[in-house]
Amino acid sequence: MFGLHYWLESKTVGFALCIIIVASIGGVVEIAPLFTIHQTVEDSPEMRVYTPLEQAGRNIYVREGCYACHSQMIRTLRDEVERYGPYSLAVESKYDHPMLWGSKRTGPDLARVGGKYSDEWHVAHLVNPRDVVPESVMPAYARLLRNELRTDDLASHLKALRAVGVPYTDDMIANARADAYGQVSPDSPLAEGVSKRYGDATTVRVFDRNPDQLTEMDALVAYLQILGRLTDAAHKSTAQAGE
Repeated sequence: MFGLHYWLESKTVGFALCIIIVASIGGVVEIAPLFTIHQTVEDSPEMRVYTPLEQAGRNIYVREGCYACHSQMIRTLRDEVERYGPYSLAVESKYDHPMLWGSKRTGPDLARVGGKYSDEWHVAHLVNPRDVVPESVMPAYARLLRNELRTDDLASHLKALRAVGVPYTDDMIANARADAYGQVSPDSPLAEGVSKRYGDATTVRVFDRNPDQLTEMDALVAYLQILGRLTDAAHKSTAQAGE
């Protein structure tokens, strides 16, 4: 066997062709399933898009490298389902660009963290993780409470996402900045626009306990609170499997 390998290594052109053939086989195995993706990925017509505030929070989540320690994909293993909830479906990441499935878990998976804890818990945890989880090794993000959220570029972010398939409407893009403020101002007229464009179930409240300023903490907590709640397809799938 080694004799054949040594002989093949001495034939530059033949060896190169063998490499191309083997690499092509691997490529076909990976690419072929994409031709049937519409038959294999679940459909969820009621799924909504991220609001401008939630999308801004997602950008902060990526900027701060949170994905390096927290995955957002629950596997089908029994212990994962029992700990985190229904396993993740492909459709739940339909509007995620880039996807944040991840593979490393220094911290717990966050695919279904939305609604699990209160806003106050998330703020306290981000300000000083050790206050709520003594053994935590997560860095503190208290500065997010002081950082005013940049909103002048939100429309551009939504427009860019529409270019890759996220169904933001012209109305959503035009009102992106107003909707970011409206989502943290439940008593203002702007809040009505958020509900109108993103649905009555959209969470509209002051996320960081400071009603006088729209902060990066507002955005990040809003994002964390919607994880796993853009659609209930996974819960429906679990219920159907149980039946």
